[in-house]
Amino acid sequence: MSALTQYAILFGLTLGGIGLALSLIGLARAIGRSRPEPGKDVPATAGQLSRDPVWVRYHARYYGFALLFLAFDMEMAFMYPWAVVYREEGIVALLDMGVFLAILFLGLLYGWSQGALKRQ
Repeated sequence: MSALTQYAILFGLTLGGIGLALSLIGLARAIGRSRPEPGKDVPATAGQLSRDPVWVRYHARYYGFALLFLAFDMEMAFMYPWAVVYREEGIVALLDMGVFLAILFLGLLYGWSQGALKRQ
């Protein structure tokens, strides 16, 4: 199969996916009914009106949690493809993953030393 054929298949699948999504959205709008009510536009929490403003800022201490979550999320995103090619690459892949995990572990130690893991 040539590269041009592969790109044509990829383009067709992309167009098919976009077409399916748009047709489902159109079908939902055609079949579904929209009933505007005044209570639908009011910000509420657990069925009651919110006392606080809706657009509040989060405290800066939560950014540490977010960064640590992203670090470990990226770790798992890279470990799945690594596990697929590990048998083919052998010890080189193992050393590469070791360096990657060591860098993430240093980030965890830094976050721990800065108090990002303390519960407030």
